[in-house]
Amino acid sequence: MIHYKIEIADAQAHLYRVTLTVTAPSAEQAFSLPVWIPGSYMVREFARHLSGLRARQGQRELPVHQTSKCAWQVRCSGRAALVLSYQVYAFDTSVRAAFLDAQRGFFNGTSLCLRVHGREGEPHGIDLAGLLPGWQVATGMRAGRGKASYEAADYDELVDHPFELGKFWRGQFSAAGVPHEFVVAGAYPILDGDRLLRDAQRICEAQIDFWHGAHPPGKRAGKPPGKPPFERYVFLLNAVDDSYGGLEHRASTALIAARRDLPRLGQTELSEGYVRLLGLISHEYFHTWNVKRLRPDVFASFDYGQENYTQLLWFFEGFTSYYDELFLVRSGLIDEARYLKLIAGTFSGVLGAPGRKHQSVAQSSFDAWVKYYRQDENTPNAVVSYYTKGAMVAMALDLALRSADKPRAQANAGPSQVCLSPSGGGEGAARNSGPSSLDAVMRLLWQRSGGGPIGEADIMAAVTELGGAALAQDLTLWVHGTDDLPLPALLERFGLRWAADKPSLAQRIGLRVSENGSIVVKQVLQGSAALAAGFCAGDEILACNSWRLRKLEDALLGLQPERLTHMEWLVVRDQRVLMLLLQLPTGEAAATPVALSPAAKAPARALSLRRAWLGG
Repeated sequence: MIHYKIEIADAQAHLYRVTLTVTAPSAEQAFSLPVWIPGSYMVREFARHLSGLRARQGQRELPVHQTSKCAWQVRCSGRAALVLSYQVYAFDTSVRAAFLDAQRGFFNGTSLCLRVHGREGEPHGIDLAGLLPGWQVATGMRAGRGKASYEAADYDELVDHPFELGKFWRGQFSAAGVPHEFVVAGAYPILDGDRLLRDAQRICEAQIDFWHGAHPPGKRAGKPPGKPPFERYVFLLNAVDDSYGGLEHRASTALIAARRDLPRLGQTELSEGYVRLLGLISHEYFHTWNVKRLRPDVFASFDYGQENYTQLLWFFEGFTSYYDELFLVRSGLIDEARYLKLIAGTFSGVLGAPGRKHQSVAQSSFDAWVKYYRQDENTPNAVVSYYTKGAMVAMALDLALRSADKPRAQANAGPSQVCLSPSGGGEGAARNSGPSSLDAVMRLLWQRSGGGPIGEADIMAAVTELGGAALAQDLTLWVHGTDDLPLPALLERFGLRWAADKPSLAQRIGLRVSENGSIVVKQVLQGSAALAAGFCAGDEILACNSWRLRKLEDALLGLQPERLTHMEWLVVRDQRVLMLLLQLPTGEAAATPVALSPAAKAPARALSLRRAWLGG
């Protein structure tokens, strides 16, 4: 077994000490530390935090030769065990790396555990040592034979199980007969843990039924749901002052959220922050199937030393982003009105960014390493999110599948023809005579791949079979093109009305700002009135029309009735005070938000379609 001893060297200095023992090493034994962590598509250079690397065989010190920024080699003599020791600085509060102080510890194996080249497929083990008094351990990795000992089948499994260390709240529930654990570090004492467990349980049970219920082809109606692809599951939530995010793993997820968003004892309302947290829980749990098992074919094996490119993040992240909030309404945690508000916010974000006209979601997926994960002031003008537009693609596909009357020949139909009339098939038409759904597509992909790697051709083949060749052609255009999706017409089939909502001042003039004690411009949209007026990222806005501003929206209060569009802005740029003149647009806003609502008089079929869609 490749064995790691991970101990707390100095909590105040944020240092872990790692001792790696390799039995029967090669004569020229190579090691490396990953440069990225699967699920977070950016080179993060974890090796920059490793120091003091030393090697020995028995009592003999061996020289360590560094061969690259993250790789080393040791020349060994004989078959005696090779022991490496080193320290890792850990002060990253995100879910992607490692953290240590006197209150809490956390780590991913990609930050601490050197990969032993040529031995990755062997069993790997971890022993924890030097834990502070009263500290607990939480992880999805299976327990070993000793106290604080854990084992993995190989290196991939080893680094796919994060560890939470410290004094934290923990609770348990069962979903489909499988034990689940929920750990929360840093929560307020008035955390309503029972409510958190109940709500998470409803999400988990709904998703297990989605993948393993009586729905997949070949399953008999009424047959008990199958088991998920893990023996137990662990949620690791770090509650902090202000942050949000998650990272999926094969039998666990690491989450970070604002502690004010957690449910509190005596609180009955469903706050926006708690809904956001439930959506995060739903998103990361859905990844257990869609990206950890069902995954891009290029991820069949990981190259930990460099970028691993794929054009399919629109499917694995975008479709997961579609289902995360959908499962909140399907499991009864939110109602239809709340769901419509959530998806309208997603639509508004995508349609309010000029980048959607310059980049497809397939391109966005490929460029994630250098664009989406390295955002700057020009990002909304050049980049589209494969998360949010990917979710819109998923919804368009789902609604088109569900509202098809029956397959029919449309082999030469264009995208508007297919989506604005009953979608369907021609060559490769659906096997059933009635409408299908994205649910059926997902389950068909799972069944055919055996819960393993797939490519774009597999996705298109499943869509062709269940929705027809014309709809698969549409999906190709949606994924590789930059046109807006036909969602208004598709939603109308479900008795839902798409309308423009009232834009804020920032949306009207094309600014994105922060308002935290001062008003600072973060981004200026292309083609906007703000860009024409000369606004730049970094400008601090002081006043408008001679009135001091506390919030950007207050600029409207200073407009004179006879000069409703004339605005004189006082800004500070690089310690200089500038006056910018802006004509308030009277026509379409730079970024118009979307509002969704049930149609006043919807046909019975539309209501039936909507109930089936939102009820699963």
